[in-house]
Amino acid sequence: MKSAALVGACLALVSVSHGASAKISAPSGGADGEIVVTAEKRISEFDALKTPHVVLIKRADNLITEVSVVCDTRDPTLRRAELKETLRALIRAAAQDHTVTLGLGDDVVGGFDDTMLDAVIEPDSRADTSHAVVVIKTAVSATDTFDAATSRITGFIKRTPKSGRTEILRVNDWNLTIVGPERNRAALTALIAEDAKRTAAPFGPGYGYLVDGLQLPISWYQSGPLDLALYITYRMQILPLVGH
Repeated sequence: MKSAALVGACLALVSVSHGASAKISAPSGGADGEIVVTAEKRISEFDALKTPHVVLIKRADNLITEVSVVCDTRDPTLRRAELKETLRALIRAAAQDHTVTLGLGDDVVGGFDDTMLDAVIEPDSRADTSHAVVVIKTAVSATDTFDAATSRITGFIKRTPKSGRTEILRVNDWNLTIVGPERNRAALTALIAEDAKRTAAPFGPGYGYLVDGLQLPISWYQSGPLDLALYITYRMQILPLVGH
């Protein structure tokens, strides 16, 4: 009996809507990294007809969302000052809260600090308005619920002081992240092997199994509000053993 080797590492984020089931595949990456991959970019790569039934359910590592810090004070100097003060308030509040962290764009792991204020503030599409987009992340525990995890972020946004005419508006879906899926490869391989053995057993001792495609990257889909189902798009054949 043969099986293909399981290689490679991948990581990604799945877009979440409460009760929905957005499904995406993972790109290649470092074993311990965390990368934002939205459903809008990756959903076309998922094919329900080709997804094996053997999956490993994994609790997501983090829940994240993007917020837009917006200010429409007419005077541009005052507007920029109010935006900076609100952004500083976000940074101070995150440092004290310990249940959330801040980042920018795809760099959800890296910190957002005072040195980045000028770079992040941009003109808005509306006249006399500027904004800055910031990522807010909270770690997901084994006992978390979707409502509990989202409320940590919404509560944090509500409690943060806003300067002048500044608002903090959530502008993106709730997203899940998974860190270092490579850590789960041994467990996923074991599940596939166990299923292959069970499938071949009814054919008798003269038959074995061939598993092909395990060199492909791990993919996943949302199996619950805070859970992902990890899988590999492998193919299995039941074959007579040589010499039988």
